[in-house]
Order: sequence, then structure tokens, then C-alpha cells
Amino acid sequence: MDMRVLGSTGVRVSSLCLGAMMFGSWGNHDRDESIRIIHRALDSGINFVDTADVYSSGESEMIVGRALAGGRRDDVVLATKAHGAMGDDVNQQGNSRRWLVRECENSLRRLGTDHIDLYQIHRPDPATDIDETLAALSDLIHAGKICYAGSSTFPASQVVEAQWAAQRAGRERFVCEQPPYSMLVRGIEAEVLPVCQRYRMGVISWGPLASGWLSGGYRKGGELPASRRAQRLPHRFDMSLPGNALKLEAADRLAGLAAEAGLSLIHLAIGFVLSHPAVTSVIIGPRTMDHLDSQLGAPERGLPADVLDRIDEIVVPGTNLNPADAGYLPPALTEPELRRRH
Repeated sequence: MDMRVLGSTGVRVSSLCLGAMMFGSWGNHDRDESIRIIHRALDSGINFVDTADVYSSGESEMIVGRALAGGRRDDVVLATKAHGAMGDDVNQQGNSRRWLVRECENSLRRLGTDHIDLYQIHRPDPATDIDETLAALSDLIHAGKICYAGSSTFPASQVVEAQWAAQRAGRERFVCEQPPYSMLVRGIEAEVLPVCQRYRMGVISWGPLASGWLSGGYRKGGELPASRRAQRLPHRFDMSLPGNALKLEAADRLAGLAAEAGLSLIHLAIGFVLSHPAVTSVIIGPRTMDHLDSQLGAPERGLPADVLDRIDEIVVPGTNLNPADAGYLPPALTEPELRRRH
């Protein structure tokens, strides 16, 4: 497995990162099978595992913790995230010091470890000053609870703001960003990836298969596959939306390109993400052993230039075919009162 340095940390992680979102009630209900999938990934050379507190309400972290028990923990760069709601209490979420300090302890307990290698803020929190968040993360680092802090799905402006805030106040800074990136979701190429390169931040991209659109099942003229995510995220799958119609057209053309290149569409998709010089590792999120096996063996060093040029002809660089796939929209766009003119 190809190993890459995570930003400027000196820590080497595998080019494929095992994402654990599908382990637990959100995906695979069989905990023992999920553990076998984790072990298979580690045996294949993956040394990087990413989860989050909110995945299956903490169940994913517990499954990962069980899988790493018995001597495997020290060989893994372990990442998790906090921000999402973990209960009915209005303060059991967000990026405040009060919540992050408490939830870090909860994650440590669920993971069965005394430290987290990479603790990431899952989404921005407009209600919390970024210095509040960075101060809490700095204290967790100094206390030995976490080794590094990162962000996830932050717009470029907020990535920069966090870097400047850390420098101004002498805080520990975010060493990496975890954005969505695929052949259908290329918006981060415009600003986020260049910003990460400028600040020597690692990039751990999620969604290389675009929520299944690049798994090979979405073809023009065929019956669209049933998807659990379509129930949770209908705006990403509703075929009456123009952006999703564009995705179907592009997915069909990309499948044809993959066949011409002698690759599966899955390997083309993963190879595309790993071709960008800013990307450190791409998160694969298998639900079954077959899913994992279909993703292992992707071209870790990227795709040939002529294939990348063909992809650019199908999906324009720096664009998201469906804006809803960006993963995060700022309140200025989602809250009507912030758009009213007075």
C-alpha cells in the first residue's frame, strides 16, 4: 500500500483510508462481519481508519474499538470526528469547548483507547467562535487525549480563518481537511485544495464513489438501484432535479471511459481522486466484504494524463454537478432570514 505523509505532521498514512460510516445501524448490522472487514483492510496494508461519533450514534466507534483490541491499535492511525447531535440536549452537539471536551472522552471510551490520533471537527458551527474550538482542541492535544486536530467539509474561507486564528492566538492548528471529492463532485478543486496546499494541510477526501453513483449501477436506460442513502438524502438522488440528471449522464459516460481504460468504474473513481497532488488519502466506506474487495487494488498513484483529460471533458474541473453534494452549505444560503433585504 502506498504511504503518504499527512500534511506537515510527518505521519505516514495509507493512500486508502478505511471509512467506518457503514458499520452499525446505518449500514451493516452484523458487528462481527464489520470487524472482519476492518481486519481484512488492515491485512491488505491500510493503516488509516476514520470514523465519527455520530455514525450509528456511537456504534461505529465501538465496532472500530473492538476490531483494534488485542494488539492492533498501535499499528493504526485512528481518526474520529465530533460536531453532530448525539442526544436530545441542545448542547450535545456543535463545536463548543463544553461539548468537545466531554465528547472526546466519550469517543475515547467507545473506541477503547487512551488517545485519538486525529480528532476532526465534522462541520463548521456558525454559533461558535473558531478560537473557542481551537482552544479546546489545543488543550486536548496538550493533555495527550488527541495527537492532531483537523476539519471536515469546511469552505475554503473557513479553512483560512482557522489557520489565521491559530497563528494569531498561538493555538494548535488544523493539520488536515476532509472534503467531499469525486469525478461528479469537483467543487473543491477551485479553492479548498489549493488552500490546503498553501498551508501544507493533508487532505483526506470522502465520497470517491459519490454516494454510489460511481459504483457502476447508475446507467442510462437501466433501472436505478435501490439506495438506503436515497431515503436519508433524497436531494442527492431525486431524478427530477437537474443536477441528478446530469450525474446520471456523466456516470454513464464515465463507465464507458473506464471500460476503454481497462478499469472498473470504481477503480477509475478512486484513481481519479488519488491523482490530485493535494490529496493524501481517499476514504473508502465499504458496507460488505465484497464492497471492500472491489475497492482494493485501485491505482494508488493515480491515472494517466490522457484519461484525466477525458474525465475533464465529461465533468468540468471545479464544478459540482449537483450543488447539494457539497456536503455543507453556509447559513447565508440555507436560512431565509439571512437573505432578506431590509
